[in-house]
Amino acid sequence: MAAFQRKAGASEEQMADLEAFRLRLGEANAVMNLVGPDSLPDFWNRHAWDSAQLLQMAPTARSWADLGAGAGFPGVVLAILLKGRSDARVWLIDSLGKRCRFLQEAVDALALPATVINGRAEDQTIKCDVVTARAVAPMERLLGYAQPYFERGAQGLFLKGERVESELIEARKSWHFEAELAPSQSDPRGRIVTVRSVRRARSKH
Repeated sequence: MAAFQRKAGASEEQMADLEAFRLRLGEANAVMNLVGPDSLPDFWNRHAWDSAQLLQMAPTARSWADLGAGAGFPGVVLAILLKGRSDARVWLIDSLGKRCRFLQEAVDALALPATVINGRAEDQTIKCDVVTARAVAPMERLLGYAQPYFERGAQGLFLKGERVESELIEARKSWHFEAELAPSQSDPRGRIVTVRSVRRARSKH
């Protein structure tokens, strides 16, 4: 917890919000599967810092869209750390109603600058600085979900695992895009993928 606060530069108020969210997640996870139960003891590194490191990749970004927001990573963590900043807004988008109810309760309880949307990511008309996602889909599908956000000027920052290189190779069969890989600070096997200039590849038929 102290290590997270130091690395993230979090205030006492933000730490209190994150701790309240951690407890809320633990209670909800007992009745619905939001995260793997074995990952909860490592909340501060595996979930909180994994999410918070994105702010260091885009320090001037104020508006974020979290696709497949699920348990609130990275979106709720970003909203807590952006709380109080002017123009801060995080959209938490998920297609499953019960996950959205969990997210809405957290947003309301912590008075976060976030909007929960129960719907398909690709159907939204949101304009934001950054579109993000964690553990949602392989890159080929994820780029499809995120394409409307890229068209409105967003850059992509996606939290990915050790298979990301093969996912990018597969995605290039369907998409033209620029991608940069950076090592995750929370897991040596993880990568953060920065994506720009996305357009669908023309069919060869």
